[in-house]
Amino acid sequence: MKFVAFERTQQGTGASRRLRAANKVPGIVYGAGTPAMIELDHNALFHALKKEAFHSSILDMELSGQEHKVLLRDYQMHPWKQIILHVDFQRIDATTRLHKKVPLHFVNEENSVAVKTDKCLVNHVQTDLEVECLASQLPEFITIDLGHLVKGQSIHVSELELPAGIKAVRHGSLDPVIVAANPPREEEEAAAPAPVVAAAPAPNKGKKSEKQNKK
Repeated sequence: MKFVAFERTQQGTGASRRLRAANKVPGIVYGAGTPAMIELDHNALFHALKKEAFHSSILDMELSGQEHKVLLRDYQMHPWKQIILHVDFQRIDATTRLHKKVPLHFVNEENSVAVKTDKCLVNHVQTDLEVECLASQLPEFITIDLGHLVKGQSIHVSELELPAGIKAVRHGSLDPVIVAANPPREEEEAAAPAPVVAAAPAPNKGKKSEKQNKK
């Protein structure tokens, strides 16, 4: 994706406030070379942020007639208004090694035995995956084929077939679940043990016999 940024000469809280009043967003580009203070059109950036690719892929930023390869690193929103307060980009090249969360796209779920035959409920436990790779290898998304999913199966991070050069970032020995095929609710309820009903107390025959003896 390509977008246009402009050099920002004024800094400080007052300057940023004036930029926002003019429908502009202050930002910074850091990484290789000298950090650059920039400003962007608010509406254009607002609509760009709605696109998945703007968050997960290498972007082409035009600044002062030159094109830079950058990656969106952070942005701040107003607590309750639909206003972008600030945005951060990282300048990169093909040899930059990245840690980045990439969206997961699930396909063929409806054709799996778990869904088509067993009517399972497929739970997408994670919808993105943190990966490590070179900037030139960063995928826009990772496709997970669920065509072979069966009832009761869980797919873990270690089981994913990732593109060449892409390594999943795992913290310690954890192997998180990505997808789980849960049996239908009716089946779960049928398998659950029936509730135990307490027996009614037996009538006190001793007191009755005692009354009969008095008679």
